[in-house]
Amino acid sequence: MSDEVNINDKGLEKYPMSTILFGNIIMILIMVVGAIAVWYLLDWWAWLYLAVSLIMVYIVLRKLVCMNCYYYDKWCALGWGKLSARVFKKGKLEDFAESSGLKFAPTVYGLMMFIPIIAIIISIILIFDYAKVGILILLIIFSIYSAGVGRKSACSKCKMNIACPGSVVKS
Repeated sequence: MSDEVNINDKGLEKYPMSTILFGNIIMILIMVVGAIAVWYLLDWWAWLYLAVSLIMVYIVLRKLVCMNCYYYDKWCALGWGKLSARVFKKGKLEDFAESSGLKFAPTVYGLMMFIPIIAIIISIILIFDYAKVGILILLIIFSIYSAGVGRKSACSKCKMNIACPGSVVKS
């Protein structure tokens, strides 16, 4: 493996706090609305879903992705570089593109959206309720934003978008 990492010189050195706060609010809303969707099917599973989502997003993926990132101990799009630096030792930037977390993250985020959507659809089929339909619509909106607009916006300004295999924008 080469020790050279292609960094996007035009990427942001520090993301605005408004971007970081908005991104984390959306992430928490995804988890809370997802837990509500699961609760309609099995109430105790909602707590499990919420706990696993929080642990995976804010601990496990931060260890597997952020410790090798350019933004380690910096304000990235979601501020997770700062979070990672508070909890984990710095890794190697040249290991970033091969980080297991980059391969694992799509599965985590996909399941965070897929499980509640399936749960709420089953719940709607069992007992129709307009509130459930509203939750389903919110989940779909959050999914589209998170996987599309939000991700593209963050990737387009990221210094790692050249080296990142998960980037939707290459500079």
